[in-house]
Amino acid sequence: MANFNWRTINIDAYDPESSLNFDITSVLPSTLPAPSTSAEAAQVGQQIRQLLRAGDALGALQSALETAPLGGDDAAKQVHLTTVLEVLQGIRQSDASRILNEMLKQPGGAALGDALMKYIYKGMASGVGGSGSGTKGTSPQGTGSGVVEGFSNTSTGFSQIQARNFGDGGGGQTMSVLLSWHEKLVELVGVGGIVRVLSDRRTV
Repeated sequence: MANFNWRTINIDAYDPESSLNFDITSVLPSTLPAPSTSAEAAQVGQQIRQLLRAGDALGALQSALETAPLGGDDAAKQVHLTTVLEVLQGIRQSDASRILNEMLKQPGGAALGDALMKYIYKGMASGVGGSGSGTKGTSPQGTGSGVVEGFSNTSTGFSQIQARNFGDGGGGQTMSVLLSWHEKLVELVGVGGIVRVLSDRRTV
């Protein structure tokens, strides 16, 4: 006992009011979906990309937000973030406001708007450049149809003819897209959407 350094004691560990003794799971919502893996998130991502390639921009965005792996592990959430960023980059900016309006007017649209706000902030924080990590070429440019440039309708379906460059400027391009979506979303939902995202423990 004579050699014990009392200054090294973590007194917070003995304080019942300390955050160290607070079970954070007790404040998590009970409505979290079942846990998911990165493989499941990748499979969902393929289905969403098919909608985008088929020209259903609204359906792709809704599906991406409705299938957010709130109960998934970090790997699953990262895979789905990449999918959402691809969808946002694949929609022409001039059509973004119209698509947002249609989505928010549908049942459950407010929740989808909050989910989109979460992904916008997560994308800004992570600096992810869409599909730059291994799936380069699956996230095409926006076109006049409001969906994608780089896909042509052929006898065998939609084939990619031009890929987006996720080189040195990919991160800046992604940030520009996210800022544009953020501006349009805030115009429609107001600052309340930001407050709800900051206070919601169901992270994406």
